[in-house]
Amino acid sequence: MPAGLHHVAFACRDLEETHRFYGELLELPLIRTEVQPIPDGGALKHTFYDLGDGSCVAFFHLPGFEAAKTAISTDLDLPVWVNHLAIRVDEDQQTHLRGRLAEAGVPVLMDLDHDWCHSYYYVDPNGIMVELCRDTTGFDPDEDEALRLMRQG
Repeated sequence: MPAGLHHVAFACRDLEETHRFYGELLELPLIRTEVQPIPDGGALKHTFYDLGDGSCVAFFHLPGFEAAKTAISTDLDLPVWVNHLAIRVDEDQQTHLRGRLAEAGVPVLMDLDHDWCHSYYYVDPNGIMVELCRDTTGFDPDEDEALRLMRQG
């Protein structure tokens, strides 16, 4: 069985705007940047932001692809909420980050109480939806019931 998520990586159009959102507004530490020169000049850059549990969210910036489609749901003609990044927060972190995002003019896209967790949703500069997810009651894992519901017609 895998030990957990190491990192998830996305393309970004603008490293500075992406850093402002993840590094400054969400206060995720930028812990590594890899730079790889490319033959036609410039460099591919791969940044890693620590999620606090040993896993990271990472971004690739490819020179010449600043106009690329990076919205992982809407660019595939899916609703924005289908493919998204959910970041675990506690109540104090959620309140603090909501305030930082509001001060920066980043609107809340959705505010949902899922019964077992409460989430606020935002869209990052790349069109990727980011969920600040706080467990409330949580849930008891039940693989048999999960399979039954997954397979029901």
